[in-house]
This record gives sequence, structure tokens and C-alpha cells, in this order.
Amino acid sequence: MTRTLHFLLYSAAIAFYAALASSAFAGPYTTNAIADVFVATGPTGNLGNNNYGGGGALAVAASGLPNGEFQSVIKFDLTGARDAFDAQYGVGQWSVESVSLQLSSSPHNNAIYNNVAAGVFGVSLMGNNSWTEGTGTAGIPTGDGVTFNTLQSTFISGAADQGLGTFAFDGSTSGAHGYSLTLSPGLSADVLAGDDASLRLFAADNSVSYLFSSRSSASSAPELIVTAVPEPSCLALVALALGSVWLKRWQ
Repeated sequence: MTRTLHFLLYSAAIAFYAALASSAFAGPYTTNAIADVFVATGPTGNLGNNNYGGGGALAVAASGLPNGEFQSVIKFDLTGARDAFDAQYGVGQWSVESVSLQLSSSPHNNAIYNNVAAGVFGVSLMGNNSWTEGTGTAGIPTGDGVTFNTLQSTFISGAADQGLGTFAFDGSTSGAHGYSLTLSPGLSADVLAGDDASLRLFAADNSVSYLFSSRSSASSAPELIVTAVPEPSCLALVALALGSVWLKRWQ
């Protein structure tokens, strides 16, 4: 075998096994919310001190709608994602490729909510994870967790919070919907460290009213889907080793 042919075959083998190794490594990790809550102003600001962390639904609604503004906060524990990727690729040998949020639309079932309507909502990564879910429901609110007023005054920080994108809601009252989040530095860091990540969902236009299942709905709870890929150095070593084995068979 000539040197040139040897080199070409070697290069082709490395490329082939790099692609093979990459496809073998790919795989998402899905985790459910560990805490979630909706908060509301009410038509006249009368609900701003109420907690609704124990209900079966979460909501996002624009401030100009008849029943006032709604925001929702969802917390995910990313320890499992970090541990799974460490086990699969090696500690420090992977990076985050994508993160998606999945929500399941819920029908309107309580007079506190605005009527469901299509529109645009935003998602941000909160810099403060110390909020408390609370036990209030749409029918029986409490004061034992985060409220609309405390969310705005205590837990939202323009300097620390990071935008993760705006998304269109089609106005549906059933079905699961996935939203591919912007991979901000903070979100990537949370996954890599296995930290908690709190997402705040809020209206991004004047018409949206989105109602979706909370974590108490086991079959349709909010989910975060994380995909990671091996670092190039790790992938290259695997491809090189496999390519070398293949070439030895043909020498």
C-alpha cells in the first residue's frame, strides 16, 4: 500500500468514525419541574399579594386583559442532567447543545383566569432561585409563597436575569408544545454545574393568555429537555482509536 493511499484511507477512517461516534453519543435528558407557581395582579391589583403555588395550572397573560396580568415561575433541578452527561462522556468532557421547554396547554376552568388567547410570551432565566412555591390555589389563595408583588420587588433583577427568547402561542387548550430556548451563558452554566434553574414566563404582547399544566399534573408537567455533545477533543480521541483499529485490519 502506497503512502498516499495509506494517508487517504486513514483520513477517511477518522472522518467516518468521528461521525459514527458523534451519532452514538447524542441523546437528550428530560427533567420535570421541582417547583412552579403562577402569580397575578387581578383586575385592579387586588390579587398582587396572593400565592397560587399549589394549583393544577400555570398562566401567562397580558396586563391589559380583563382579569389582569399573570406570570409564572418554574424551577428545574439540573443535577440529574449533569450526572447523566458526566457518566456518558466523562467529567468536563461535554458541552450543552440545546435546551427546550415543554408545556402542555390546559383548558380554562376557573373564573380567575383570562380567556385563553393566542399571542407572544417571553422566557427569562432568573438570577435568584430562592423563591418559595407556596400552597395557594386558584380557588383558595394563600400568602405562604411568592406573590406577584414579591416576584417583582425581590426576585427579578435586570442585571442578573437573562432572556431566553420570545415564543408564539397558538391559542390551543390542549396538546404539548416545545420551545427551544436561547442558550444563554447562565443557562449553560447551570446545566454544567447541576444547579437549579428558575424560568420566568411573562407576556410579550398585549393579547396573550396562555394556560398550561403545572407540576401537580404528573402526565403533563412542565419539562426541560437538555441535549449535550462531547467535547471535540474527546470525540477526536474516540475516532482516532477506532480509525486506527480499522486501518490495522487492512494493512
